[in-house]
Amino acid sequence: MSPRRLVLWRHGETDYNAAGRMQGHLDSALTPVGWNQARFAVPALARFSPDLVIASDLRRATDTATVLTDAIGVPLRIDKRLRETHLGEWQGLTGAEVDEAYPGERDRWRKDATWAPPGGENRLDVADRASEVVTDLQQANSSVGDTVLLAAHGGLITALTARLVNLPVEIWPSLGGISNCHWVELGLRDGKWRLHAYNAGMHG
Repeated sequence: MSPRRLVLWRHGETDYNAAGRMQGHLDSALTPVGWNQARFAVPALARFSPDLVIASDLRRATDTATVLTDAIGVPLRIDKRLRETHLGEWQGLTGAEVDEAYPGERDRWRKDATWAPPGGENRLDVADRASEVVTDLQQANSSVGDTVLLAAHGGLITALTARLVNLPVEIWPSLGGISNCHWVELGLRDGKWRLHAYNAGMHG
């Protein structure tokens, strides 16, 4: 059986999030707040009864995923194709630093899914590699179960959601961001993915 439900879960707050720095492929760490966000989300995510969790190999996603898998006892796989967008020369900079060094380009990046930061990836690149993970699950010879949770990153989750529900590329920037430890739920019906929840999460 290939999965009929996907839950795309963003990692908890990191030291870079707290400092307003752009992470990309940099391997930042969860803050105490981030660890608590992950723990707080476990009861809600457990209700999805995931059969498998696959996490990005960046430790902020792997650590977040482990909080869930340790709590509910489901298998965890690591897949580097679930890494966040590579932000090239912008990685490690604050938004203000990017705006000073690359005037107007952060706004262009937000509005155009085909545009990439210098030395980095655009959202189509990210969707290409992330969607390979979903394709592999659907083509797996052995059953992976009905529900799979992907523990990943905000930019990747937005790009993958847009790709799976076949949004026109020019519409991709209209999707809002994903908050720390919030998630997207997608269901498969008649061979097509449908969006059931976007940026859902626990508030408290």
